[in-house]
Amino acid sequence: MNVNNVSLETVCGITSTLPENTLPEFAFAGKSNVGKSSLINALINRKALARTSSQPGKTQTINFYNVEDALYFVDLPGYGYAKVSQETKEKWGKMIERYLQKSKQLKLVFLLIDIRHEPSANDKNMYEWIEYNGFEPIIIATKLDKINRSQVQKHIKMLRTGLGLKKETILIPFSSETKQGKEEVWNIIDSYLTAGRDGEEA
Repeated sequence: MNVNNVSLETVCGITSTLPENTLPEFAFAGKSNVGKSSLINALINRKALARTSSQPGKTQTINFYNVEDALYFVDLPGYGYAKVSQETKEKWGKMIERYLQKSKQLKLVFLLIDIRHEPSANDKNMYEWIEYNGFEPIIIATKLDKINRSQVQKHIKMLRTGLGLKKETILIPFSSETKQGKEEVWNIIDSYLTAGRDGEEA
């Protein structure tokens, strides 16, 4: 998709009512500082529409980005940030769960995992939680440029084993620096959009 027009349309806090969108939604989940904002910016060809920060835990809302009046990218709050109180973590969790259960337009959840490290307990919990809510997450292994090319397959196996992924679960290595993986992510999104249009025409 050629992306020229993107806007941050809706920001939902803990007490906000979720928007009743009519366009397909694609959500991005991952722990704080895993590179969600960098991924979204890379996908929409922007440097700073999705707010990146050196301070983890900055995304405390669900942010809906309207992309070309064709779909929404939904940036979910980062999890696993140590400096946030347990009460806040629980509120964020309930907010994400409410979204996963209530959104009528959510088509797919991308779960971002840092390719350099074994999946954390929070990563495993989020993967299982997304599945529990009826979605088969696609894994995006971020920060690909931070490891040697010779180590990539070893780290992919580490993530697959650590998360207990099924053989058919899609895992895409991604770098916001080189943009490797960007095309694969868009191909998956486009396939869902095309399937939706075919369904409408049928």
